[in-house]
Formats: sequence, structure tokens, C-alpha cells
Amino acid sequence: MSKKLAGYDFYHQILGSPRYIVAPMVDQSELAWRRLSRRYGAQLIYTPMINAKIFVDASSEKIRNQNFDLISGEEGDPTTDRPLIVQFCANDPEKLLAAAKIVENHCDAVDLNLGCPQEIARRGRYGSFLQDDWDLVYKLINILHENLSIPVTAKFRVFPTIERTVEYAKMLERAGAQILTCHGRIREQRAQNTGLADWSKIRAVKEAVSVPVFANGNILFQSDVTACLAATGADGVMSAEGQLYNAALFAGLSTASKSDNYLSNPAILHRHPRHADLALEYLDIVKRLKTSSTISGVKGHLFKIMRPALVREFDLRERLGRAKVDPKRVDGQENDEIKWEGWDGYEEIVHEMKVRMDRAAEAAKDVDLKDLITIDPKTGLDLYPHWLTQPYFRPLPPQRSEPSKKQTLNNRIPSKHETASQLSLGFSNSVEAQSGVKRPHIDNMTLSRIDNLDPKRARLDLNDDHSTATL
Repeated sequence: MSKKLAGYDFYHQILGSPRYIVAPMVDQSELAWRRLSRRYGAQLIYTPMINAKIFVDASSEKIRNQNFDLISGEEGDPTTDRPLIVQFCANDPEKLLAAAKIVENHCDAVDLNLGCPQEIARRGRYGSFLQDDWDLVYKLINILHENLSIPVTAKFRVFPTIERTVEYAKMLERAGAQILTCHGRIREQRAQNTGLADWSKIRAVKEAVSVPVFANGNILFQSDVTACLAATGADGVMSAEGQLYNAALFAGLSTASKSDNYLSNPAILHRHPRHADLALEYLDIVKRLKTSSTISGVKGHLFKIMRPALVREFDLRERLGRAKVDPKRVDGQENDEIKWEGWDGYEEIVHEMKVRMDRAAEAAKDVDLKDLITIDPKTGLDLYPHWLTQPYFRPLPPQRSEPSKKQTLNNRIPSKHETASQLSLGFSNSVEAQSGVKRPHIDNMTLSRIDNLDPKRARLDLNDDHSTATL
């Protein structure tokens, strides 16, 4: 057996030095989404989190394959689904090892989830709720390090203090973790209290360990990716929810040059493509894979991809919420042929969305896209035309008292280009900050022409999109 590579040797020689990484997301980083993400610049992707005990104790191969399909041969395929890291949650070292052994030959590494903050993780005693049992965490990582032919990695959340965070990271490294992903939020930051990630703690971890470090948190726009790399010194940036709303989040970053016109129409469309087109592309991938996709996962993706318009096209939102599909495998289909039928209920809605979005884009064809970018009054973030993909950021909960400077900046290491208003949100995304060009005024006639194409529209805030990820 060849020698198992570790640390930076593994990062460079096996993973290919990835800088743009898609996070493990329950029911969302499934094979179809991974295929789409790789088309748009993702260089490394994690599977959805798998419960090691359930995976090992599954009563049948069919149940086990619902988590990781070993029968179809597409998950972990060396030519189409690599590099790939399979993530498990666990609190039993032996169960974790048994689960990891099943997928050992179908991925490049196994990751231990030490970051999930959800109530189900507290009840199941895994994820971030293992932070108080360092001995167990050490054993979970070390048993994989000592017994697998591939490396073990770990994804964790920070502690309230930098000192405790750094000591925890160093313990994970001693246990055998060959890559550390540091999510810059504490365990209590979740749901409506998500707030901002603390990049300074990620930088402290990066400076304290000798293995590669991925930074996670506050990634909405491409400018956040570059700002995060600069602020933290991390080897790569991982995105979860930000990438779910825009699968093209990383598009073009690996080949971008300083001479590129960041605000030209082609550049904007490259990193913010039309969401209806992206949704149709995703559904086409779903239909052509042997591996099945869950109905809940596909619907969740469609809600997020098309969110900018679903807050306006209220009737389509209602139809998508009520839509029923019954996907069935088509026998005998091979190669790139359609292998699943029965997704029509979703496709019809997306096609109708495309018609409406094409009409809106046509109405604004004489205006440069950069001139249609406005500012969201709730968040201060750039708001792109509603036919384009873009991130969604939950407004921060109101402060009960006047925040201190430390609280407002959240210990964030700012970019030299950021304004005070950008620092208050922790992002550096505005077009002025990126280009130094003042945004032109958009006349009311243009806005009215775009905004009133369909009198049936209603506006609402999609706070109930059932997200399972964090920025």
C-alpha cells in the first residue's frame, strides 16, 4: 500500500491545492449539486453529513445507499466526483471507523463534523456539542488517522475566546486531522441568531497549526472570498448557504486577472447567471444521473436558486410549494441519456419563471447591469436585478443596547477598502468598494418598466426557506 500523504502534501498532491470549497450540507451537497458546482468553479466539495451509526447499522444496502450510493458508481467517481471528502457525525469511535471503512475507497478523505449547532445534534450528542469532551474528540479523529488509508479532516466551530479556539485546533491537529476547517461562529450562533463569523479567530488558528486551514463564514459575494483569504491567511474558503443561493459563487475566480472588467455585463453574468437557467441546468443533471436525488433536496435548491424572483412572483412560489412530483427510473438508459422521469411538476414552474425573467431582462436591455444594482436598505448589501442569482442574508437581530466597537466589528480584520457601513455587516461587497466607480442613478421609468411587468406580483420576505446551512 502506498504511503498515506498528510498535511500540505495531501492538500497539494491529492486535492490539487483547492481554494474554493463547497461545504457539507444536509440534503443539499448531494451528487447533482456537486456536479453543478464543479461546472461553476468549485474545486473541492464535501458530501452531506452522514450519521455514522445509522450508516453502519442500516438494515439494508438500499437504506445505506440513500446516504452514499455505492451501487450506481457515480458518487466518488474518480473522473466526475473528485476531489471529494465524505463527512460523518459520530460519538462512537468504533462506529465511526466502521462507517469510514465503507467509503474509504470512494473518496479522498473522511471529515468529522464538529460544527453542527442544531438541536438534533445536541440530542444526538454530536457536532459542536462534542466541544466539551476533548478526550472523545481526540479518540474519534485518532482512530481514523491510525486505521484509514486516506486522511482524516475536521470541521469545527470557534469558542468564545481566541485562546480556547486555538488550543482546540491544536488538539485536533495532534489527534491526526490533516486539514482543519474553522467556522468563525460559536455554537450559539444559529438560525435567526446566526450573526457574523469572526475571521480573527480563524486567522489565529491558521497561525497556530501546521496543517492547511479552510475558512468558513461570511461568504456571500466573490469579493468576500478574496477578502476572507486576505484577512485570515487561510488556504481555502468554504461556503455553505452563500453557494446554495448562487452556484456560480466561485465562477472564474481561478482564472481571473486584474485586467478583467469586473462590472461589465459578461463579468456580472458569469458570477451571477440568470437563476431560471441555472435551475433548469440543475434539474437536467438530476434527470441524467443514475444516482437518485431526494424530492426535498431538489425543491430546497429551487427555492434558494430562484429566491430573488420568488419574493416577487408570489403565484410561482405558491405553486412550487404545493407542487408534487413522482420521479421514476427509466430502465435501459445509459451514458448521458435521461434516466429519471416525473420531475415535470417542478420543470413547468421553472420554465414559466424563465419566461417571466427573460421578459424582465428584455425590458432592461438598454441599461447596463451595473446600473441596475441597488442597495438593500435592510442589510446594506448589493441587490442585483431580480432575474439574476444572488445571496440572501438574514438581517442581524436588533441590539438591545448600544454595541461596543468590539461587538460592532465582531473582531473582524477589515479590508483597507471597506467603509464603516460595510464593516458593520462584515462584508466588502459593494460595487463602489470593488471598482471605485460611483453607481449611476436609475431613472424611475426604467424601474417601473421592470417592476410592473406582471400585475399579479406580490412582495414578501422568504424567511421560511427551510435552510439547513450557514453562510
